[in-house]
Amino acid sequence: MKQLPRLIFASRWIQLPLYLGLIAAQAVFVFHFWVELVHLVEASFGSQTAITSLVNAIGYKSDVAITHLNESIIMLVVLGLIDVVMISNLLVMVIVGGYDTFVSRMYLEDHPDEPEWLSHVNASVLKVKLGTAIIGISSIHLLKSFINAANYDEKVLLWQTVIHITFLLSALAIAYVDRLTRHTPDSH
Repeated sequence: MKQLPRLIFASRWIQLPLYLGLIAAQAVFVFHFWVELVHLVEASFGSQTAITSLVNAIGYKSDVAITHLNESIIMLVVLGLIDVVMISNLLVMVIVGGYDTFVSRMYLEDHPDEPEWLSHVNASVLKVKLGTAIIGISSIHLLKSFINAANYDEKVLLWQTVIHITFLLSALAIAYVDRLTRHTPDSH
């Protein structure tokens, strides 16, 4: 029994590089977000370089040369920014919630920056929150594909839809199993 505290302390040091890696990934997403936002603002003022960069980034193809922003390009870029924010939020949930749940308590209670959801998070809640976040990200990605459908093969759109439905069914199954495991016989 005396070895247990040493094992717990060692697991913190084993897990730390993983969480530091996720924090580095978060920084990459922040940088990517700002680069795309700057390109969008520059393109709105007519910068052809920024327009070309945005069009290449979103995979938008047209039979005519694109010399200015149109509604489809703006929507695809904004959906891309929303996608980055949602993935960033997913990373925050995994970093903060995962570390607090699986590695070591962070003791953020009564801290002004404590996320509201952290006070009642456990492994089950974290799985459901991650599942719903993945569904949201998949929804945005699918919407981007449908807006830009002319540039995708029918099979690609079909498979993206099937994968999205699979995510949805998986999240529902996780939530259902979580509800079943919380259900006590006395609560009838």
